[in-house]
Amino acid sequence: MLTNSKVYIAGHRGMVGGAILRKLNELGFNNIVLKTSSELDLRNQENVDDFFSKERPEYVFLAAAKVGGILANNTYRAEFLFDNLMIEANIIHSAYKYGVKKLMFLGSSCIYPKLAPQPLQEEYLLTGPLEQTNEPYAIAKITGIKLCEAYRDQYGCNFISVMPTNLYGIGDNYHASNSHVLPALIRRFHEAKVNNDSSVTVWGTGKPKREFLYADDLAEACVYLMEKYNERELINIGTGEDLSIKELAETVKKIVGFGGELLFDESKPDGTPRKLMDVSKLASFGWKYHTPLEEGIKSAYQDFLKTNN
Repeated sequence: MLTNSKVYIAGHRGMVGGAILRKLNELGFNNIVLKTSSELDLRNQENVDDFFSKERPEYVFLAAAKVGGILANNTYRAEFLFDNLMIEANIIHSAYKYGVKKLMFLGSSCIYPKLAPQPLQEEYLLTGPLEQTNEPYAIAKITGIKLCEAYRDQYGCNFISVMPTNLYGIGDNYHASNSHVLPALIRRFHEAKVNNDSSVTVWGTGKPKREFLYADDLAEACVYLMEKYNERELINIGTGEDLSIKELAETVKKIVGFGGELLFDESKPDGTPRKLMDVSKLASFGWKYHTPLEEGIKSAYQDFLKTNN
């Protein structure tokens, strides 16, 4: 990509798309096309086709998606499947139709089987049943990967797929019930601190292990891979390191400054026991994350304070 190449970021108002936009701006890119969801409904095939016909972007970052945590995934199962299928099918087809030079599709680590061996290697895709609570979202993301492969196979499109691990950072969703675990913990501990609560209760046993990548590190990896990676197979993006939900909660508790007790509601679901990415393929292309978890959570907490007070 040249700095004057026409780049479309689908989903620039989200945490991931926003981080990619910041990274491209930092690198001097000056021909970036952006549309909010109110300006362009990506679920509408005719609207997406018209947009690509008019704008003719050369490069596309497909970061738009309907996302949420365990509760949202399990509650809005039809929406998570339908909306994500429509968004990716419309964009990928229009990218092919209007000659996009390269498209990057961003998936999710939940595409891997619930009980896949750890760490998760790219070839484990479709080797076993998915985690039931987020199966619709995972199926939609797997379809996106397969669409990129199929358009490459049939039409020679340079469409690549990247699988980020759990993400957090600036512009995250801190909704009380529909957010992912890390932003949910930030909100819960902050509110408990403000209200002088004696304890905070976390869903599940605290035993599942998760990996977390700062969104601006992901953006750097995405731009890097847009330049360097041209293969058919998906590629994981993560840290290659994980910690238990209990350890995560204790870290957030310390950073927020909550002095009460930490409790676990074992009647609530744990989700997948462990989700650690194998990032050896990414490392072979010369990229590694650089924001330590505590430093990233401190930045995320400051962002939460700015946007939620």
